[in-house]
Amino acid sequence: MSYKFSAIITREKDWFVARSIEIGVTSQGKSFEEARKNLQEAIELYIESFGTEDMPVEKSEPIFTSLEVSV
Repeated sequence: MSYKFSAIITREKDWFVARSIEIGVTSQGKSFEEARKNLQEAIELYIESFGTEDMPVEKSEPIFTSLEVSV
């Protein structure tokens, strides 16, 4: 069975940090693709360790946007 996860990948100095929105798993890499690949592997290991019973069921595509706040 396959699952679909959303990920946010941000650049933090010399690293790209990848985070899964649904389950909170985080990984990193020196490139965007390396971070993405490492996150995929981390999610697979997470599922192997904890199973799929509490896996969230996503019914729609998430919508991401950015906001600018003045303080």
